[in-house]
Amino acid sequence: MSTFDSLSPEHQGTHLKELAQRSLRHWGLEGSDLSLVKYRENAVYQVSAGNGERYALRIHRHGYHSLAALQSELQWMSALNDSGIAVPEVLPTTDGRLLVSESTAVITAPRHVDLFAWIDGAPLGSEEEGLGDNAEYVDKLYADLGRTAAELHNQSSRWALPEGFERHAWDHDGLVGDAPFWGRFWELELLNDSQRRLLETARDRISRELSEVDRSPQRYSLIHADFVLENLMADNGRLRLIDFDDAGFGWHMFELATALYHIQEEACYPVAKQALIDGYRERRALSDDDLDRLELFLTARACTYLGWIRSRQETRTARELAPELIRRAREQAERYLSSRS
Repeated sequence: MSTFDSLSPEHQGTHLKELAQRSLRHWGLEGSDLSLVKYRENAVYQVSAGNGERYALRIHRHGYHSLAALQSELQWMSALNDSGIAVPEVLPTTDGRLLVSESTAVITAPRHVDLFAWIDGAPLGSEEEGLGDNAEYVDKLYADLGRTAAELHNQSSRWALPEGFERHAWDHDGLVGDAPFWGRFWELELLNDSQRRLLETARDRISRELSEVDRSPQRYSLIHADFVLENLMADNGRLRLIDFDDAGFGWHMFELATALYHIQEEACYPVAKQALIDGYRERRALSDDDLDRLELFLTARACTYLGWIRSRQETRTARELAPELIRRAREQAERYLSSRS
């Protein structure tokens, strides 16, 4: 374990801010004020320049993505912006680079850093806050999200990938193969024997069913892969997507399942689900056969969150979320298996 990893989150924050300050020179922003927006895996700071302009600076966690994968993420975000889809504007350095690497005396492994135009607005919610009981608001929100998802899939299914483009895949192997992208969820040490057997059974069935789903551009392309409330920003009445850290190649139904997974216990879930589907169908075809696979992709999504815990058990966030994510995954697997028996 590195010196940095052994520090408390508070002390880690001190050294990350030092690294952020060192990074500002690459954009000609030396001396700007920094305030922490979020530190869970990546660290995000608001940069307030002397001329009144604001920016969002992101420090990536070490070892999650390669340099090529991060550059590819930023290339896709720029292409989405060019096509009219509302995502944060990527700001190159003064010498034209999309991201830089920095280290400090304590953070000795270089961290990748990038910069975006600031978005005025606020996340539309969080898992802790939930959707609330305003059905009209939920209907509009998820219809907008459905349309946005469809437009994003329209762009990604037609886009010619730049040379050297590299992102992970939420495909069969990335979800339930021998080495899933977020880890071997069925080996999570926090599972009891009954839960482990249940998830192994679910994994076997997911594997068989995913093997039968085609990967044509109609159903599979680049996806955002993290349509949760805290990644949806209201900006002057426009829905804007943020946080493409998990973006990769995947089935479009996995995208929609991710948007629905954490809200299934909300009173307005039926409204949100139907609005998401209806909004999507306004912009892109979605067959009833595709929708029949929703439970498959909801269960695959549930499993990934257990892999996420297993690969990050040293973090306070993973430890705090583990009981709830395990409960949800168990209940989702039971629904999936009972519906397919």
